[in-house]
Amino acid sequence: MPSSTPPLDMPVETLRATGTARLPYQQNVLLRSFVLQRPAGNVVVYNSPGITAAAEAIADLGGVSRLLLNHAHEAMYGDPPVDAPVHVHERDLAEAARSMRITATFDHRQVLDDDLEIIPTPGHTPGTTSYLWDSGVHRFLFTGDFLWIEEGEWKAVLLDPGSRQDYLDSLALVRDLDFDVLVPWGTTEGGPCFATTTTAETRERIDTISARLRRGGHR
Repeated sequence: MPSSTPPLDMPVETLRATGTARLPYQQNVLLRSFVLQRPAGNVVVYNSPGITAAAEAIADLGGVSRLLLNHAHEAMYGDPPVDAPVHVHERDLAEAARSMRITATFDHRQVLDDDLEIIPTPGHTPGTTSYLWDSGVHRFLFTGDFLWIEEGEWKAVLLDPGSRQDYLDSLALVRDLDFDVLVPWGTTEGGPCFATTTTAETRERIDTISARLRRGGHR
């Protein structure tokens, strides 16, 4: 008998995405969670309502070994129905723990099982963290709200002007990472949930964002 659970999409080879949810305070922005199928255990990146809708499909893939939050704002959706430890950077723990059960924290750059790198990129929040996954086909960089896609353009989201230098330092770090697919938490409606890129394009886009921030902008 066919499952009533919506299947997971595969927007890019080897990457599975849940269905979308609208960002409550910006209705044209669609949020997703992503399932990384890995020999060492599947991982979900980002918390969103899409996990609930796709819970059965995720279980059919073998379940989840951990849920990785990019930043504390994802906790507004509460605990998802997956039996997996939830990880967040320690600097976002206090805020996230008000709405979710947090199992573990990290505080520095590290690699999990040779294919998934945890890269703190503070600026959007103090504990914002990006994840770089080598699927064997693509190198995906999950940046949450630190770098997102608005109408096809990469944007920042600087909330606290006091974090401007942290943001610029994180952009400089990401500028030199080796990845070919950018996967934010949210993108504007009507566009893809990812952006393919080259090293030259990544550097050009990040230089543009950095210049805006240096001029006093927030995006």
